[in-house]
Amino acid sequence: MPFTPPDSFNIADYFLDARIREGLGDRRALITDEGALSYGDVQAMANRFGHLLQDAGVTPEQRVIIALPDGPAYLAALFGILKIGAVVVMVNPQLDHEAIAYFLDYTRAVAAFVDLEAGDAFAEAASGARFLEHTFVVGDPAFQEVVDAGSDRLETFASNADDAAIWLFSGGTTGQPKAVVQSHASFANTTECYAKGVIGYRPDDVTLSVPKLYFGYATGSNLLFPFAAGATTALFPERCTADALFARIEQFRPTILINVPTMVNHMVNHPNAAEADLSSIRLATSAGEALPVELHRRWHDLFGVELLDGLGTAEMWHIFLSNRPGAVKPGTLGTVVPGFEIQLCDDAGREVPTGQVGYLRVRGNSRALCYWHNREKSLRAFHGEWYLSEDMLSRDADGYFTYAGRADDMLKVAGKWLSPQEVENCLLQHAAVAEVAVVGVANEDGLIKPRAYVVLAPEAAAEADELQAFVRERLEPYKYPREVVFLDALPRTHLGKIDRGTLKTL
Repeated sequence: MPFTPPDSFNIADYFLDARIREGLGDRRALITDEGALSYGDVQAMANRFGHLLQDAGVTPEQRVIIALPDGPAYLAALFGILKIGAVVVMVNPQLDHEAIAYFLDYTRAVAAFVDLEAGDAFAEAASGARFLEHTFVVGDPAFQEVVDAGSDRLETFASNADDAAIWLFSGGTTGQPKAVVQSHASFANTTECYAKGVIGYRPDDVTLSVPKLYFGYATGSNLLFPFAAGATTALFPERCTADALFARIEQFRPTILINVPTMVNHMVNHPNAAEADLSSIRLATSAGEALPVELHRRWHDLFGVELLDGLGTAEMWHIFLSNRPGAVKPGTLGTVVPGFEIQLCDDAGREVPTGQVGYLRVRGNSRALCYWHNREKSLRAFHGEWYLSEDMLSRDADGYFTYAGRADDMLKVAGKWLSPQEVENCLLQHAAVAEVAVVGVANEDGLIKPRAYVVLAPEAAAEADELQAFVRERLEPYKYPREVVFLDALPRTHLGKIDRGTLKTL
């Protein structure tokens, strides 16, 4: 059921302080390479970080950047910012100084928590920042001394449920990232509807995530959702690889794995995949990009772990379409999460019949407030209670949704719609193909035709005409890629998604 918060509502209280009131202060909240922290430990750290911000003059509704690797300080910063009523802005801690300068200017952040190893790049960017007043370098002994001297008690600010809580950045493939302003109410609503209502997070769960906490998908699935259940999050700071992930699964023995299609692909193609022990995992989730049915099949055959693909957006904060435990239909995004409503519409806004592809519309109590400093885009995307997406989906007779692609990625070939995902999934069935992306490119006559960019599996070989014939044998003739381009790796956006915009320019 949708969550209706009181007018005075702060998610630092909902996700953290409430666990202490419930008597769970000694329960394990976090595990890392350095050991474990309880909910009481996390609250005490967050309170000290909150005092640090207040002493620096940070006030409610001002933005504070977190540019930290996953670890205890990240949790302390996030909850500390929220506890004083300020707004969290999460960015990749490994950004170069130009990207940092963009985020500082765009968000008008007055303070930032930065990792010691990134201090030089941040200092260079901050030298010209107009609004930044305080930079806290986590890992610097002087910073830690000040934090340790602070009080571990702090009253949580009585935010309004509709106040901005966290800015999320949309995953577009062109232009600079734009912030989606999300309220305190949104985060609690999706927690109640999806985390509790669909996934069923439990106090004995241990979560482990492929994406890092600055991704909204991981912020929810690997921090807020387990905290709402009194469960445990496992964090590690380094970039996630298949080797690192298999090692962390063995070390932390998670029960829920937060995954993405790219890592699913790396895991199933790992030379030691058959020996990996995933027996502790009761389920895994996938989001961020559509999960091809062939990749899902390989995962199930190798690991036997239930994998729940779903769809969420920054604009609706997190998942609103999901497969369910015990009711997975591979190749689909599952069914509507209770508390949300979905429509698929044509260009005129009319709902399309079952089985046809239409533009996604979704409504529910997790809808964002706006895009920051983009009134025109906000007006196009947010219509009353509805968010109008550029994603295109179809729905079958059983209520399961299948992703067709972004509107600007869909192809009209020979007068017929073509979903790049259909061709990609076909090519993934070829033993030599490790990764593939299909985009539309104009030929010499100006007609849009599919072009496939292929990354071959290690030590595998294939010719372009072989892959073209492979598709022609399995799909309608007009769907085969007119060109096949081999790459060492596919380009990716700041959120790790395939950068189809860049591919179109290659």
